[in-house]
Amino acid sequence: MKRFKILGIEHVAIAVKDFGPLSDFFGDLLGIHYDGREEVSDQKVFADIFNTGNGKLELIKESDANSPISKFLNKKGPGVHHLAFLVDDIYLAIEQLSDSAVRFIDSKPRIGADGMLIAFIHPKSSPGILIELCQKP
Repeated sequence: MKRFKILGIEHVAIAVKDFGPLSDFFGDLLGIHYDGREEVSDQKVFADIFNTGNGKLELIKESDANSPISKFLNKKGPGVHHLAFLVDDIYLAIEQLSDSAVRFIDSKPRIGADGMLIAFIHPKSSPGILIELCQKP
């Protein structure tokens, strides 16, 4: 039976109230390449994307006061929001993990930043860490 594969860490998402300080730190001080800003409207966020060459850092900021990021920031403050893993087959990953009693926020993939197919695993199934699965389009 074929199993899905984790191909690597796609990105680490960091919730921020203001892009400035971390953007300056990652771009100016560490010299990480800035890929640009993207709005992911269904998630109500703006993402500043920095590409290390072996994975990305996404600074995520609310685009709407009722976004999940707003709720996260109000509850926990700025910090790591989720880890995203690149997978070879997101449909197979959802199926196999669901068969192993893993709960998903997304029962089927949707489009995320960079046009990726994405699905989030509920933090109750991954000991408190929000995990995103991503597949390149």
